[in-house]
Amino acid sequence: MRSDAREAAFKAVFADLFCENDEKFRKSLYKQAKLKDEESAFAEALVLCVKEHREELSALISDRVVRFAENRIYAADRAILLVALAEIKYFDDVPPVVSVSEAADLARKYSTERSPDFVNGVLGSVINE
Repeated sequence: MRSDAREAAFKAVFADLFCENDEKFRKSLYKQAKLKDEESAFAEALVLCVKEHREELSALISDRVVRFAENRIYAADRAILLVALAEIKYFDDVPPVVSVSEAADLARKYSTERSPDFVNGVLGSVINE
């Protein structure tokens, strides 16, 4: 399922916030998540898209979070936002509302109780502009 691929991509992007990770590391994440080839390819495409467009995606986050700097956002929330924004901006085959819903689910699983609303708000402002 693509949900599992998004979760694996989130983990890779999250790890990348702390230190550069390589393809071998990501492949081990995909294997651990028991992703099929198509799902692994989707996860890898998401991760590489975040890497390629990191500055632009970070600027989108910063533009919408006016209360504090992006580096004060929980790392899990930041990684979730980066993956979801990459999907919204660069993956035309996925409806934006699906990306928002999946991101909120990841925030519910991996971050604080307030994170799903925060992630939903930031992403909602992007898709509603």
